[in-house]
Amino acid sequence: MVLVWASDRIARSVKHFLEVLDEINHLNIEFVSFREQLDTGGPLGRAVVTIIGVVAELERALIVERVRSGMRRARLEGTHIGRNPLTLDHEAIYHDRCQGQSLRQIAKGHRISAATVQRVLREHPAQVPVQELSKTA
Repeated sequence: MVLVWASDRIARSVKHFLEVLDEINHLNIEFVSFREQLDTGGPLGRAVVTIIGVVAELERALIVERVRSGMRRARLEGTHIGRNPLTLDHEAIYHDRCQGQSLRQIAKGHRISAATVQRVLREHPAQVPVQELSKTA
């Protein structure tokens, strides 16, 4: 017996769900969904599972469409989507590196990642001596 919390957890599409059910039935294993109280032991159970799978796939597609529509509307209204870009003090990062601080120390002091520090230093390498860029933290 295979027991799942919900039938939409076992597959992402009706086609995949039916393939999984066929494989499970081929192995003489019973499928039971806890949330929907479904049992595929008989033909009626299998039919109900198929119908619920179709409805669940439709629901996921509608959610995706609503999200895309909302994002499209927000873009048209000029609303920024996503996180705000980082505001970095490039001069302070260059100064700290020239003072001999490691990349990790600079990152911790500016509350950014070491990768961001590396990117800032590589964007304008003329301000930092070449041997400084090759040092790793």
